[in-house]
Amino acid sequence: MEFTPKAPFSDELAQRKGDHIELANKARTSASILDSRFNYEPLFFAHPNSEAKWKTKFLNFDLDYPVWVSSMTGGTEHAKLINENLAKLCAEFKLGMGLGSCRALLSDDSRLNEFTVRQFMGSQPLFANIGIAQVEELLASGTENKLNEMVKKVEADGLIIHINPLQEWFQPEGDRYTKSPLETLTRVLDKIQTKVIVKEVGQGMGPKSLRALLELPIAGIELAAFGGTNFTLLEYLRATKDETKEPFINVGHSALEMVEILNALPTRNKEFIISGGIKSMLDGFELKTKLKANSVIGMASAFLNPALHDYETLRTYFLRQRESLLTARDLLVPREEE
Repeated sequence: MEFTPKAPFSDELAQRKGDHIELANKARTSASILDSRFNYEPLFFAHPNSEAKWKTKFLNFDLDYPVWVSSMTGGTEHAKLINENLAKLCAEFKLGMGLGSCRALLSDDSRLNEFTVRQFMGSQPLFANIGIAQVEELLASGTENKLNEMVKKVEADGLIIHINPLQEWFQPEGDRYTKSPLETLTRVLDKIQTKVIVKEVGQGMGPKSLRALLELPIAGIELAAFGGTNFTLLEYLRATKDETKEPFINVGHSALEMVEILNALPTRNKEFIISGGIKSMLDGFELKTKLKANSVIGMASAFLNPALHDYETLRTYFLRQRESLLTARDLLVPREEE
């Protein structure tokens, strides 16, 4: 029998083995840093291919992945570039998106081109966005139909109303509510001719507020929880610092806490965008799995820097996030879900 020698190591393989030897000690871990949120189940896993999806129905829209680009920017120099890149991403990967505050469009259309991204979005869900203070002003002047006109201008599928009393209080130019947001919402909802989502802007909401929202005829709630970009802190940093207000910066509710609150309440067929402090798709996967209601994972600041560059940079970033999300879905089981 003729002897056939084994193929020699390739240079690449030899380099890899050398790296393993060199880095073995540096790669030692400790059980104290173990992420104990999940059971790791490698026996049932195949690496996701480029066609892999996580089909999701959200607010009667079809998404290929349970990911929502949360509201970020409008009325700034870079808003047009950012929003166009994000809209292209949503079209290619079938995601949903909320626009930044559309307040500027209530008075004139000079900045309309920053928000008109429907041609890039295709048929994917796009929601306009306005603050509760502006809603209160429109109701007071009897011009609340401007909300419907604004939604039509940007060819949106719905409206996000953000509630941000702490941010407004910290902001020197901030608006002051003369009515409670609950009263304003109750008055305006039957005048808005589209789906409505209500959100905070980085502090989250407690059980009384969530319970009240669940009883309103809205389509969904975005958590916008404490732990991500905090607009109250942002206003504190940009203005003359008032130390008497500073203790308020750290009040609020984390996304995990809000998920636990919602699980103890009747969610009345409402749907949810889980956002606020979602540092990775692993965080988003955990919370989506824990929430006992239909939800998507909302991310904002994570997309901001890639979107500021060019579309290919943003696309490459999302592909990495997508792979992380699909890997988490197929490889990990949250321990509470056993």
